[in-house]
Amino acid sequence: MKRRDSIKTIALGTFTATSLINACKTDDHKAETVAKPADNAGATAAAGPARTPAELAYYNEVVSKTFFTPDEMATIAILSDIIIPKDDMSGSATEAGVPDFIEFIVKDQPQHQVPIRGGLRWLDLQSAHLYQKAFKDSTHDQQIALIDQIAYPSKAAPEMSQGVNFFNKMRDLVTTGFYTSAIGIKDLGYKGNTPNQWIGVPEDVLKAHGLAYTEKELKECI
Repeated sequence: MKRRDSIKTIALGTFTATSLINACKTDDHKAETVAKPADNAGATAAAGPARTPAELAYYNEVVSKTFFTPDEMATIAILSDIIIPKDDMSGSATEAGVPDFIEFIVKDQPQHQVPIRGGLRWLDLQSAHLYQKAFKDSTHDQQIALIDQIAYPSKAAPEMSQGVNFFNKMRDLVTTGFYTSAIGIKDLGYKGNTPNQWIGVPEDVLKAHGLAYTEKELKECI
């Protein structure tokens, strides 16, 4: 399905304007919290200049709880790797810790809990109807065949609208988690600010402006 190329475009556009902004919203002036990268989503945060004591206490309270069942986490892992599989450029969504990221997000932002849990239940019911087994227990081909029915909103049947909405939300969360992880950032080729060596203004530019470095400047500054 060549999902990675299209998802990478999403990562640089739509989802950054929705999921990442929403992930930073707070209610009633509650201490602002920022999810750690997916690779470390389940780790206990350390004190540091980026977190106030209230933020640290809230973060540790969130990660101390468990929301999804083991079966739900297994299904989330399968969906994550269907959306962003491992390829010759980078690891998969699960290798980037995306399921843990989603577990964190639904605890930090409870409004996601009912839609995600309901969507997982819908997926199992559809799988049971088609294959007489839960989604996680179906074969890979069966899983892909079912996902193909909800992954393309413009092509999906009207009766699959609930599944389409669920998969859209999952794709949003998976891409957010993946492309804010170390693996995902590397996959994008983003390097951020990196140190370099200043070697002075290029010679042709200096000549164009009738300038030149003095011997002292060349010796001490460049």
